[in-house]
Amino acid sequence: MQYKLFGKTNEKVSRLGFGCMRFHTNSDDNKDIKEELAIKQIRHAIDGGVNYIDTAYNYHGGESEKLVAKALKNGYREKVKIATKLPSWLIKTRQDMDKYLNEQLEKLQTDHIDYYLLHTLKKKLWKNLVENDVFEFLNSIVADGRVKHVGFSFHDDIDLFKEIVDSYDWDFCQIQYNFLDENYQAGKEGLKYAKERGLGVVIMEPLRGGSLAKSIPEDIAAIWNKADKKRTPAEWAFKFILNHPEVDVVLSGMNEMEHINENIRIATETTPDSLTNREKELIDEVKLVYASKIKVRCTNCAYCMPCPKGVDIPACFELYNESSMFDFDTAKKEYTKDLKNENKASMCIECGQCEEKCPQHLDIREKLKEVVETFES
Repeated sequence: MQYKLFGKTNEKVSRLGFGCMRFHTNSDDNKDIKEELAIKQIRHAIDGGVNYIDTAYNYHGGESEKLVAKALKNGYREKVKIATKLPSWLIKTRQDMDKYLNEQLEKLQTDHIDYYLLHTLKKKLWKNLVENDVFEFLNSIVADGRVKHVGFSFHDDIDLFKEIVDSYDWDFCQIQYNFLDENYQAGKEGLKYAKERGLGVVIMEPLRGGSLAKSIPEDIAAIWNKADKKRTPAEWAFKFILNHPEVDVVLSGMNEMEHINENIRIATETTPDSLTNREKELIDEVKLVYASKIKVRCTNCAYCMPCPKGVDIPACFELYNESSMFDFDTAKKEYTKDLKNENKASMCIECGQCEEKCPQHLDIREKLKEVVETFES
């Protein structure tokens, strides 16, 4: 396993981190984790060199942190760094911050958390945290030893990312990044911005929720097969990220032993700046083919929102694109079952307010008709 010095922490972390949000369950209840299997998998990863264990207050309905505590018994706690996150969306007062942190310390059965993040920062959540003295909270939890290092995970645009980075003396941050999302949210610009300011960088969604590793279109598979050295799509996606010298840790929500072994091998073998020019060209070729499958050039900026009739325009377009780029059946299932009826494209009355606000000047009304035809006809 390769390790990197993590931002301002002066600590070394494994380049592969174990994300504790996708364990197998005994039933449809996300809280009902297959404990024995999950514990075995976490310990197997640690034995293979992984020392960064990532969980959060809300993962597996609040059961993930408890599972991690069980997995880290019998000497495993001393081998790893625990990262968990303040549930930003639940914070109403300054006192709430201490309440949730103390609850997490109890669930994790530890006297300190190594890396504590403000979870899923967006404009409204960030504004609320600042108004409730989050900086004083961060200072206090490091001073009293409950937390060793503080950071944040991010889900908004690059301008807000830079504002947050510059607002406090952070140790690290966590962003979404993969070869299809180089310009999404913080993106490559944010990756470089954080690293230039001395922050450690953790990457989430390296496989874009698994889309880059499964249900690979034939034309994409044909490009990967042109490589001199044959690799799985997952390995290509991980290597793309690990090739960046700015990246310290790549998280993977691993729940199969073969995936754990494969990811450990990849993180052990792949050094920064190790991809050849030919390999980079192959990745660029794959990106172009995926891009050609995009139905709507929506950047998910949400300037079109709120829709007066309740249509979730960015969600409709995201699933429409995924139906073309990845797996149609999965996208349709998400649209049908996960998107509320009042948020579906068929609620559009063609008022045109969204098009007046769209910075991309998209023909939103016509594209929503295509979404209806694709998913609702």
